[in-house]
Amino acid sequence: MKIQELTLYTSQLAAQKEFYRKGFGLPLLHESKDSFGVQVGASVLNFVFKKNAKPYHLAFNIPSNQEVEALHWLQQRAQVLNYNGIELIDFVSWNAKSIYCYDPDRNLVELIARKNLFIENKDPFSSKALLNISEVGVPVSDIETCYNQLNELVETPIFDGDFDRFCAVGDEEGLLILINKLKRNWFPTNDRAYSADFELILKKDDTDFPILFQKGQLQKKKSTV
Repeated sequence: MKIQELTLYTSQLAAQKEFYRKGFGLPLLHESKDSFGVQVGASVLNFVFKKNAKPYHLAFNIPSNQEVEALHWLQQRAQVLNYNGIELIDFVSWNAKSIYCYDPDRNLVELIARKNLFIENKDPFSSKALLNISEVGVPVSDIETCYNQLNELVETPIFDGDFDRFCAVGDEEGLLILINKLKRNWFPTNDRAYSADFELILKKDDTDFPILFQKGQLQKKKSTV
């Protein structure tokens, strides 16, 4: 499963554009007075202005062999977050290593090197090494209900977890991170998880699935054509 496109809301549109365009060096695809979009490898990341936007969690896949280079790269662009003093966090059960930072909206942004994907890069780490949007957080009050809503739209396997506190669904190319916001906060910062609205387009078996997360519910996005 792939996250083709993700649309988030921001209360700091200009600062976000500065961060992702100039800080991360991502190509600008479009912009208007209240929105912009950048290319993140094989994915598109859009931001739309909303006065009272709440923070999200999202992750970008990076080459499997470049977590150390990515750490040094990110340190030059943002304050790297840590967990118990550790900046490069080892997820042993996922065979992956991650680095975290905040963007201007205090979205929790993760760069993750998944060893099982066997994607290697011999060039110096740069914005071109941000391969795709690999995760988006979906905080809800009932994981099982949300999972069932998703499966009505697109059949999606459970990658890790269960219906109690945490359930990652999809695969290593694209995951929705379902968490029970009443029982846990975001790792590694312990930030509160908000059910903030977003839109995304998932691709599975060469078919696009436009999905809307609104008021804590997953549903098919209706076509405007």
